[in-house]
Amino acid sequence: MDDLKYIGMDVHSATTTIAVQDSRGRLVMEATVATQAAALSDFLRGLRGRLWLTFEEGNWAAWLTQVLTPQVEKLIVCNPRRNASLKQGNKSDPLDARELAHLLQANLLKPVYHEADGAPTLQELARAYTTCVSDTTRVMNRIKARYRARGILCSGSRVYRPRFRQAWFEQLTDPGARQRVELLYAQLDLLQELRKRARQALRTEARRDPAYALLRTVPGIGPVRAALLLALLRTPFRFRTKRQLWTYAGLGLVTRDTGQYQIVGGQIIRRQRPARVRGLNPQHNRELKEIFKSAALAATRPSSLLHAFYQQRLDQGMRPHLARLTLARKIASLTLTLWKKGERFNAHALTSQAE
Repeated sequence: MDDLKYIGMDVHSATTTIAVQDSRGRLVMEATVATQAAALSDFLRGLRGRLWLTFEEGNWAAWLTQVLTPQVEKLIVCNPRRNASLKQGNKSDPLDARELAHLLQANLLKPVYHEADGAPTLQELARAYTTCVSDTTRVMNRIKARYRARGILCSGSRVYRPRFRQAWFEQLTDPGARQRVELLYAQLDLLQELRKRARQALRTEARRDPAYALLRTVPGIGPVRAALLLALLRTPFRFRTKRQLWTYAGLGLVTRDTGQYQIVGGQIIRRQRPARVRGLNPQHNRELKEIFKSAALAATRPSSLLHAFYQQRLDQGMRPHLARLTLARKIASLTLTLWKKGERFNAHALTSQAE
């Protein structure tokens, strides 16, 4: 008799509800334990047989992966969006845990990549840097919004520079608005300093990875983008083909087709028409998409080694935004290929094959 058990966990900040099913799909155990490493590990060690475990992606997923991977034969962190489309009926913690165990047994879960022994330092520094960037952008937008709300035009970046601030202050007649803008400027100065520190720490940590030097050779991939790629992807072997990376990065095309076959002369023949393109895939890693699109924008400069590739698409009649998309896909393909092979970018070996 198969001793495989399927375990679904509905994780919350204080407690975790666990449902255990056997190989026949019968519920053999149900419990609620504290969301603590010792309590969860003790529960799993009390089960006999082979254990397959799943829980949804969330704030606790990385920590739980490191804690519980040694306790089970297989662990899957699943995509909650996919699960939501499969659920129906009532909702509760026990029902959610049972549903996860059932989906695990039916092989209907969509895994989310996690490493039990990843590089948490680099990942945390990458999150710190991207958070500083987004917070800085938010404060800069708020500063301009205060001026524009009073009919003061403030395009460009001069409004943020310390030596021009007094001239901008003089245009604000409301004392409350001036005090608010002063506080925003103080916040901006602090964030810009923190951003520099986070950037330096991120680059220092990324240099310890041998792949960092390889990624730096790809046109458009600078020191920060290379470090963020290492933190986001960790390993290129997650992706078997470049199209899997395109989809994960939001560069994959969504196509729709129907009525693909017709009967001609008593034989079934496929219609000679291309599938309709409906844009790019909506579910993706937004930070990774921003990296490749900004790299493509940098690679359009005449000094870039990929400028000829971009110009060739324009000469063929491709619109500029589609040419930049093609260039972003090209950079993603180069990144994946060179990273897997452990090679540096070689402009002489670059082909003009359309991606």
